[in-house]
Amino acid sequence: MRLLITGGAGFIGSALIRHLIAETEHEILNVDKLTYASNLSALTSVADSSRYRFVKANICDAARMRRLIANFDPDGIVNLAAETHVDRSIDRPEHFVQTNIVGTYTLLEAARDYVSCLAHACRGRFRFHQVSTDEVYGSLGEIGRFAETNGYKPRSPYAASKAASDHLVAAWGHTFGLPVLISNCSNNYGPYQFPEKFIPMCIIKAICGEPVPVYGVGANVRDWIHVDDHARALRLVIEKGTPGETYNVGSGAERRNIDVAYSLCAILDDFRPRAEGLPYRELIRLVADRPGHDLRYAMDTEKIRTKLGWQPVYTFETGIEVRIPTKPAMHSNVKPATCSDPKPAGVPI
Repeated sequence: MRLLITGGAGFIGSALIRHLIAETEHEILNVDKLTYASNLSALTSVADSSRYRFVKANICDAARMRRLIANFDPDGIVNLAAETHVDRSIDRPEHFVQTNIVGTYTLLEAARDYVSCLAHACRGRFRFHQVSTDEVYGSLGEIGRFAETNGYKPRSPYAASKAASDHLVAAWGHTFGLPVLISNCSNNYGPYQFPEKFIPMCIIKAICGEPVPVYGVGANVRDWIHVDDHARALRLVIEKGTPGETYNVGSGAERRNIDVAYSLCAILDDFRPRAEGLPYRELIRLVADRPGHDLRYAMDTEKIRTKLGWQPVYTFETGIEVRIPTKPAMHSNVKPATCSDPKPAGVPI
C-alpha cells in the first residue's frame, strides 16, 4: 500500500512508520508540520529507506493537502496529526480546535476530492483512518469498559476536539461514501514520548532528583499500552479493517497513576540507584488536581482481537522495563532538558 501518514513525526506516528518500514513493503509519505512535540530523530532508522519520504506541511493548508495527496496517489490516509496534551488544551483550547477539528475537516475534504477523481475501479482500495483516543467516551466508575457502541461524552477540550473530529470522519463516511475507519486507543507509552507526558515526566524528574508530581490523590486509572503494540493494531486496521467501523485498542493494563509512579521509582531503584541510597518514591508529591480530571478509562478490545486478530505483546511490566531510555529523547526543535530546567507536571492522556 501507499500510505500518507499525517503527524508521522509524533510519538505514535513515528512508531507506526518504523513498524511499517521494518515489517511491510508499504510506501510511506510522512506529512508533519513539526510542532514542539515532533521528533524527526525518532525516524532516523527509516530515513534512508527508498519507501519513506517526509514533507513538512500543515493539514490545515487545504491547497497543500490536495497537491500532496494527488501527487502521492495514496491507497490510504492515516490521520495522526493532533494536539494531544490535556493540560495544554485547558490553557489554550483554540490550538486544539484548529488542528484537531479544522485540520481533520480539511484533510477529509482533500481526500474526498481525491477519491472522486479516481477511476471507479480504484475507489474501493482507498481508506481514511482516523486515529483517536479513549477520552472521547468520557469517564468510567470503578467497573465497566468502553465498547465501540458507547456514546461520546468528552469532558476536556482535548477530548471534545477529538470527539468532534471523529464525528466529522463518520459523517463523511455516511454522507459522502468516503471509506473511513476510526480507532480509539488507551494511554500509550514507550520510546521517544515527549517529556510532558506522565511516564517520561516521572522518569526525568526522578533522575534529576526533583519532586515527581501526581495529581490529586493519584487514584485516576488509565489503561496503558506500549506504543509498538498500538502501531501493530493501526497496521491491522488500515490493512484489514472494514470501512465504517470503529476499533478500540487497549492492553487491559489498568493502573492508578500513583501506582505507575511507584512502579517507575522501583525500577529506577534497580536501574539507576540514587547516589545517596534513598528510594526514588520519596520524591513523589501529590499536587492539586487539574480541572475535570476523569477518574478511569478502560477499553473493551474484543472486537479488534476477534475480527482482526490483534493482541498486545507487552505487559505493562515488560513494556516499561525493556525500553527505559538512558537519557531523555532529543526533539528536533526543543533544546535538551537539564536538571535545572523547569519541567511540565503533566498527567497521562
